[in-house]
Amino acid sequence: MKKLIGTGVALVTPMHEDGSIDYKGLKKLLSHTGKGVDYYVVMGTTGESVTLSKAEKKDVLSFILQNNPKKLPVVYGIGGNNTQSVLDEIRSTDLEGVTAILSVSPYYNKPSQEGIYQHFKAVARASPAPVILYNVPGRTASNLTADTTLRLARLNKIIGIKEASGSLEQCMKIAKEKPQDFMLISGDDMLTLPLYAIGSAGVISVLANAYPVVFRKIREHILAGKPSQAQKAQLSLLDINGPMYEEGNPVGVKYLLSLLGVCKPYVRLPLIAPSGDLKRRIEANRI
Repeated sequence: MKKLIGTGVALVTPMHEDGSIDYKGLKKLLSHTGKGVDYYVVMGTTGESVTLSKAEKKDVLSFILQNNPKKLPVVYGIGGNNTQSVLDEIRSTDLEGVTAILSVSPYYNKPSQEGIYQHFKAVARASPAPVILYNVPGRTASNLTADTTLRLARLNKIIGIKEASGSLEQCMKIAKEKPQDFMLISGDDMLTLPLYAIGSAGVISVLANAYPVVFRKIREHILAGKPSQAQKAQLSLLDINGPMYEEGNPVGVKYLLSLLGVCKPYVRLPLIAPSGDLKRRIEANRI
């Protein structure tokens, strides 16, 4: 899956003040992020997928496939905690033109590791496209362990994992024992460089919505044997990263994008506009 090496951007879904989708803003976002990213990730958490209807999700996917200025690969999010519903959504979604699906580990009902394994085994069987696992314990309330990940990595359709556990030790175990063609992908912007150092394929990033070129430079400097330059690029994101998540994702990054003139800052309930204090800190720390 060489198409998915480097930076994937977890695209926001631009909206108007009334909550409707802003396709003009989305087209501008695609052009902006296309300056530095290697592929698009559509309908992840950052895309507010949980508050979009099935029809809206499909419309956004279709729009991106038709308005892809650099013809970048597209990864599409299909996941949930009801296995049968996930399988039904996979079967009812036209995945032509989609390089892979990104599927989050089941949340809320906190299945065992065997339950998680059987869930993803069923997803892999149902999906016509390759599958990237998504481990984000901060949202799912359970951890997809390294052992379960490595077990799933042996299944034909499962090609990688977006790892957002925040555990370098867990990531290192996956990196050490995974099949050669299984991709370890950082799910944490601040661990992009450390995970490159242990052999990751790249990152699926929130901040790449705003700063796609910074993530491109991190990888270019690594490949060019310029670690100090890669460090400088990574550390430039440190102060702006925290405010992105304090009041919910994508509240912070949408406000940042509005400051950059890319799209409007609006989100859907239960998310709300950033507080005055958060706005001030985003303004003060943007690069």
